[in-house]
Amino acid sequence: MTVPVVLASTSPTRAALLRNAGLMVETIAPAVDEEEVKLSLRADGVAPRDQADALAEMKALRVSSRMSGVLTIGADQVLECDGEAFDKPVDQAHAADQLRRLRSKTHYLHSAAVIAFDGAPIWRHIAKARLTLRPFSDAFLDEYLADMGDDALATAGAYKIEGKGVQLFSQISGDYFGILGLPLVELLGFLRVRGVLSE
Repeated sequence: MTVPVVLASTSPTRAALLRNAGLMVETIAPAVDEEEVKLSLRADGVAPRDQADALAEMKALRVSSRMSGVLTIGADQVLECDGEAFDKPVDQAHAADQLRRLRSKTHYLHSAAVIAFDGAPIWRHIAKARLTLRPFSDAFLDEYLADMGDDALATAGAYKIEGKGVQLFSQISGDYFGILGLPLVELLGFLRVRGVLSE
């Protein structure tokens, strides 16, 4: 018998990644005030990579502590450029500002996943991807944001590489699934070890 798996997230992308990989998963909102947690972590000087890890763990533990005998996946992603962590833009003007700041620069995506069981973390992995935006024109930026609409507000970089956002880049290196927000291959490997998936 397989152990139930829960995703402590309302992210449709992460849920789709798991389901498309053949995993039956329930999604539960972790009820974590991410903005408040981020402010606290940054005030303490926590590095962007460790911010992602801490948030992923907090989400997993929040749900796992309420559910016995369930593997709970928490995940988070932090964009880092020049040592600064970027959050999801609040509106189109903020998205445009972020993309101008990232334009012609290399930034990093830290994608953390933590699995908790009975209220304790039992596995974690952090994927790091390196992405460089090309020197796109302001006209392209305006057109891109008009096409994206509110979808530009769904990610920290105001882009989705699985869509038109890929046109923003001159170079991308790193795990594709990690860039989408979940280090899927490593996570599935652990679930096989736990007997959730077949060897």
